[in-house]
Amino acid sequence: MKLIYQQMLAFFAVIITVIVVLGFSFIRTTRTMLYQNSWQQLQQYAASIEKEAIRYNTKTNQVVGFNQQFLNDGTVILRDQHIHFSVYDANKKLVYPSGMGTTMSGTPGGSIYDPKISAKDWKKLKRNKIITQSPHVTFRTRNRDQPVNTPSLRTIDVLVPLFYKNGATKKFVGAISIGSFEQTLQANEQQIEKNLFIALLVSGIAALLLSYILARYSVRRINRLRYATHSVANGDFDIQVDSNHKDEIDDLADDFNGMVNSLRTSNEEIKRQEKRRREFMADAAHEMRTPLTTINGILEGLAYDAIPEEDKGHSIELMQNETKRLIRLVNENLDYEKIRTGQIALNKTNFDGAEVLHNLVEQLTKKAAAADDEFKLTVPEKLPVWADYDRFVQVLFNIMQNAIQFSQANVIEVTGSRTDHATVVAIQDHGIGMKPDQVKNIWERYYKADPSRKNTKYGESGLGLAISHQLVQQHGGSIKVDSVENEGTCFTVTFPDEGFDKPIIDD
Repeated sequence: MKLIYQQMLAFFAVIITVIVVLGFSFIRTTRTMLYQNSWQQLQQYAASIEKEAIRYNTKTNQVVGFNQQFLNDGTVILRDQHIHFSVYDANKKLVYPSGMGTTMSGTPGGSIYDPKISAKDWKKLKRNKIITQSPHVTFRTRNRDQPVNTPSLRTIDVLVPLFYKNGATKKFVGAISIGSFEQTLQANEQQIEKNLFIALLVSGIAALLLSYILARYSVRRINRLRYATHSVANGDFDIQVDSNHKDEIDDLADDFNGMVNSLRTSNEEIKRQEKRRREFMADAAHEMRTPLTTINGILEGLAYDAIPEEDKGHSIELMQNETKRLIRLVNENLDYEKIRTGQIALNKTNFDGAEVLHNLVEQLTKKAAAADDEFKLTVPEKLPVWADYDRFVQVLFNIMQNAIQFSQANVIEVTGSRTDHATVVAIQDHGIGMKPDQVKNIWERYYKADPSRKNTKYGESGLGLAISHQLVQQHGGSIKVDSVENEGTCFTVTFPDEGFDKPIIDD
């Protein structure tokens, strides 16, 4: 079943259930109200009869009987309203209507009003209590020889005691039984039910239309998400779903928009990484082709004795250097994956960082001189470091070598210092610097701030800084870059002390 029909059915069922429950409650309340009003009206008629029906002697202040003429006139007046009454004296003797009772017009088979008062009810009347009686048969046929199934009439009755008041004295003189046909109330009730049924029918049609409108509104919002999902499945990550931030569907739309933004970012990152991977493969192929060509040429020369004997040693040395270069390219990729996934275990120890910095400056002085650079080392006599010795050397070596690569005829400042719980090494060059977007991407693998530098003697893979960043994070430290284009770059590396290192490894 379509969602719109499910929604319509749900809304319609709820609305109709409420209407039906309210309708039945209204009918029941109306029925009760009709009976209550009828009993109240009958009591008022009985009170009027009580005032005029009792005859008494003013000299002796004694009740002498009932005003038959008034009772007859009252019968005629109330008969048109389908109201009938009878009067009893203090001895429970029927004094009106007399004899077998009075024949009531409009009753089947010449029925007569023949109410019955139980002994229990008579005692209550003597205690001045008014009694209301639920619908029951109070009319019977005049001819008692008629079949049993002759129709009888049901009435609702009120029994009202009659008292004669003489000063503070009250004397029970009889009772009035007054009733109304139940069918009169039923006619009113049926008319109310008919009107209510019409109202229910109109309400049902309105409920159906309202259910359709509500269901269509909800389903239309869901369909927008559905169409947007199809667009995303087809590769459109620029789509956005409108949200008013009002309900759960809007929350779902917000979550969907967040998902699309994440997918778009991931897709852009995948494309960027794929582009860099292709660039790296092209660079690696280029870098590998040169040493492989050199090695192959030397091997062919050796095979055909084309290389003089005095040059064979130099040729072998050249092949060794080119082989080491190939190994370095492969190892850098393997190292990055191992470091990124946390497969390299760090063997942290306490050592003197000042000695390491002196050694690194000494090792790289020749390379710096080739670029007309020179190192300026500022470090205390002792610089305690808590780190993996080999990885510490690898990180600083990569950064210092990067400074040589992007700086020409300048001073490279290397500074070592201590903070409260960490060792800090800053490497400042005054080279070409970087733009903000280059700084943002500097830690990504295969990224090169200056793509034109692909044939340098070192840094050819674009993995050196990415490896350094991962290693520093694995130490629980941090590496910060401050760079201004055409003014230089400063790398600040922090290695925390034992107990303060909390490794962070990027996925």
